[in-house]
Amino acid sequence: MKLLDKTKIWIAGISFAVVAGCSSGGELPPASAGSQGPGYGAGVSDTPVLVGQPYTINGRTYTPSDPSHYDEVGLASFYGNELAGRPTANGELFRPSGISAAHRTLPLPSYVEVTALETGRTILVRINDRGPFAGDRIIDLSIGAARQLGIVEQGVSPVRVRRVQPIDSDRARLRSGQPAQPRLQTSPQLLTALRAQFERGGGVIPPATPSPDAPDTTGRAGVDWQVENEPQTADPALRSAPTATGSYYVQLGAFSNATNAQRMASRAQRLGSVRVISAGNIRRVRLGPYSSQAEASRAQSRARAAGFGDARIFRDSGR
Repeated sequence: MKLLDKTKIWIAGISFAVVAGCSSGGELPPASAGSQGPGYGAGVSDTPVLVGQPYTINGRTYTPSDPSHYDEVGLASFYGNELAGRPTANGELFRPSGISAAHRTLPLPSYVEVTALETGRTILVRINDRGPFAGDRIIDLSIGAARQLGIVEQGVSPVRVRRVQPIDSDRARLRSGQPAQPRLQTSPQLLTALRAQFERGGGVIPPATPSPDAPDTTGRAGVDWQVENEPQTADPALRSAPTATGSYYVQLGAFSNATNAQRMASRAQRLGSVRVISAGNIRRVRLGPYSSQAEASRAQSRARAAGFGDARIFRDSGR
């Protein structure tokens, strides 16, 4: 997302995307005059609507506009909590858990329906920022929006973005940081047409992503990977570990697409030692090893705070 930190471009994931502030390659238009960076609530307004002047980032010029109809397919990215509390391009404070997004040219704010082309799930999103400026991505979602859309594990995901004029109650919910009322699932016929449109543009719809906590059925180099199935602790996502010796890992995601796995691994490098474990066609991105469950639990907490909300603990039994 393009935030008003004019010194950096933040890359939100390996895999995932630029989220970020201005680079030295150009400057965004300033936030609205006198803005104090309101958070969610009464300080957040849909007026005035800002369109803005053309701006240049990394040698590429973007011209904001106010089209009555906007409907495009392309790639969506997202970012985690690293920009929490920073001002967005229209002067609001960014909240990772909110259902918001960045777009290069649509007015600020504006509302769009975002549809995941892999699943047909559609959500309503409020655009209040500029970006992304990496590759050919067309929208950059907050992690709250990415979770609602179900694309956290994929990182970069094919989507449809369509501008809409939602009812006042849905606008108010998004301004307050809450999701809008559920949207209708995209019909199979329309989803087929949107996928074909995306593929004609050179995109590839990846196969469905396996569940991140699915156990490997085969090991690599003699390692027997196991998911702990003991009774759950107070944290329902954390399984209690047996007393047997062995190393512990924190799994961040599982992918059939190698590029997506590498993107997540790159994004996770700041959290410590990262490895991609291959078993058949499945690639699992894991942190570790850790010598105890307590150490792995601390790593899991750090991973979740960094935006890897589905981080799970696994154990190598050492057999």
